Amino acid sequence: MGKATINKVLFIMMLMLFLVLAACSSGSDDTGDSKSDEGNGESEDAGSESEKADGKIYDIADFSPLKEGEPMDGGNLNFGLVADTVFAGTLNYNFYSDAYDSEVIDWFDEALLGVDETFTYTQDGAATWEMNDEGNEFTFTIRDEVNWHDGEPVTAEDWAFAIEVIADPDYDGVRYGDVTSIVGVEEYHDGKADSIEGLEIIDEKTLKMTFKQPTPSLLSGGIWTYALPKHIFEDIPVAEMSSSDAVRVNPIGIGPFKVESITPGESVTYTKNEDYWRGEPNLDSVTLKVIAPETVTQALETGEVDMVHSFPTDQYPDVEESLTNVEFLGRIDRSYTYIGFKMGTWDKENNKVAMDLENSKVGDVELRRAMWYAVDNNAVGERFYNGLRWNATTLIPSFYEIYHDDSIETPTYDPDKANQILDEAGYEDVDGDGIRENPDGEELVLNFASMSGGDTAEPLANYYIQAWEQVGIKVEKLDGRLIEFNDFYDRVGNEGNDDPDIDIYQGAWSVGTDVDPTGLWGPNVIFNYTRWEDEENTRLLEEGVSPEAMDLEYRKEVYSEWQEYMVEQVPVFPTVYRSQLVPVNKRVVNWDIRQEDSELYRYEVGVTQDEPVTP
Repeated sequence: MGKATINKVLFIMMLMLFLVLAACSSGSDDTGDSKSDEGNGESEDAGSESEKADGKIYDIADFSPLKEGEPMDGGNLNFGLVADTVFAGTLNYNFYSDAYDSEVIDWFDEALLGVDETFTYTQDGAATWEMNDEGNEFTFTIRDEVNWHDGEPVTAEDWAFAIEVIADPDYDGVRYGDVTSIVGVEEYHDGKADSIEGLEIIDEKTLKMTFKQPTPSLLSGGIWTYALPKHIFEDIPVAEMSSSDAVRVNPIGIGPFKVESITPGESVTYTKNEDYWRGEPNLDSVTLKVIAPETVTQALETGEVDMVHSFPTDQYPDVEESLTNVEFLGRIDRSYTYIGFKMGTWDKENNKVAMDLENSKVGDVELRRAMWYAVDNNAVGERFYNGLRWNATTLIPSFYEIYHDDSIETPTYDPDKANQILDEAGYEDVDGDGIRENPDGEELVLNFASMSGGDTAEPLANYYIQAWEQVGIKVEKLDGRLIEFNDFYDRVGNEGNDDPDIDIYQGAWSVGTDVDPTGLWGPNVIFNYTRWEDEENTRLLEEGVSPEAMDLEYRKEVYSEWQEYMVEQVPVFPTVYRSQLVPVNKRVVNWDIRQEDSELYRYEVGVTQDEPVTP
């Protein structure tokens, strides 16, 4: 038996051991629930892993993304928000920072510009637009029939006000990087100007925006398209807006449903907005409630919820035949899971990454590269997710068919290669305990932050730890446990407060509809939790949104080069690409998960009968 075969057998044996241990520990404080959009795993009954459909492997291409039908008049839809924690309750697009709150907001507010299936702005949204010949000036006209839920018209001033708030130095949200392409925003933010030069209110419904340079990103997600009702927020200090009642207790928007009531962190009741600009919604009301990952199946089966935004893919084999009252919609998700390496902190004063490789335990690129070679993500995708996740290669996922470069050679499971790299880089086992010391002969122990996620998260984190130990790298869970969702992102750096105890972490991103990765890996964005940056990375990111990148072939070449460069530098490495499964009760019609990336017309969503279908 060759080395590769032996390693594969050992891997499977190790996974089985972890799954048995997870089954024995279910219900303990160490096992938790998961966040499927920005988590490291999804909940499952780990004890049944070895019995799952005889190891059946699924193909996401076999699932339909759409459920059509003719709805009845009225009715209520019960929507489940799958979470292992309460939602934060920052219910405004200008201030929220996590996917939970986004799911709540999506029902009552929306962007002013429409987006098509290619993620390009259309003329079908609440505002239309014109662009000058140079491509750096846009004139937007808000439709007359677009009103806030309190009946006040949505104005150009509301749109400009939203950008002014985000650019204000007292703004405590994470969207500043989304508006810096507008002329004068940085000067306004730095107190060098009293207004934003690139914003011009033409009349009540018309706003002109001037950008620093033309870029293809401006047409596909590069414009801030959410207004903020000035008549409500103008008397609230900017620093207090995100915690105000206007955001947390009585939020309003322009969408097809209005917020009727909120049970903080737990549920929201919406009623239809009869004045919705597209037309009156089919549904009378929507009830959103938080559902723990381990009870999703039961909630769907009993009809407690009609649907959830995303179903834990590792649970699907267990429910494929039993959940006869729902239809599973599916597609390739625009997300990936990754391992990140902490190499600095966030400079709050200057709003940028402050890299410090000298004081980072993982500052050596060869150490990072070896850790990538040490893990088998193909087997992880098959064993934990039955093929509904699969080995990831670059930081531009396969969701972006045009830009993802699958020709780039990336590290795949090869522990012999990992050992060779570590040997050559000077990581030696000095004291003979099987664990390598760093090149200075000092003890090397890496703290690993990984998010709680039901019974899968624990064995998955354990697998990575054991895989690294197999090549002599000592890795321990931060605080000896998995970290709850909100605590995880706070400590990894969501507020710029990087926990100095974190050396590596496992996270996930739902990427934007624009391929531009600057918002995650640029030097001036807080979401770059690795705190790694260099001139070449910045150059390539800037080239990707340059005027020259208006040429598609040029942009493809730039992003191919960037993908390859990130593989070489390894500030992070992607582990698996992800699929999205959406279970929908058979009474629900007109839900298209493809439109969740463009424009899902929730006013058309309906039900065919008063009560949910049950088995």
